[in-house]
Amino acid sequence: MTRTPQEVFADHGERLGTGDLDLISRNYTEDAVFVTPEGALTGRSGVREGIGRLLADLPDAAWRLTPRFAGDVLFLQWTATGTAHEVLDGVDTFVFRDGLISAQTVRYTLTPRTK
Repeated sequence: MTRTPQEVFADHGERLGTGDLDLISRNYTEDAVFVTPEGALTGRSGVREGIGRLLADLPDAAWRLTPRFAGDVLFLQWTATGTAHEVLDGVDTFVFRDGLISAQTVRYTLTPRTK
């Protein structure tokens, strides 16, 4: 039985909390595309690289997510507050296929945290 996009996203959030990039990348298809303003990363290795950058930018952050699902697509607005930096304008798009994430876009502005 294939998981719904909502189930995949919920599991994705739990895996992100572990920081384990191999575990996180298993929620993506083998041919996944991870697109950032710097360019496209491909496959699970690209996902590990892209998410690794995000987690390194915001270690131990508090996240606030506003997901909007439309069939097999998720539009996600988010903010995050870490110890040194914050993001107030995070936007991701996820495309789901066969119970996995097949594409994700990520865009955010990392700024020094205002205390």
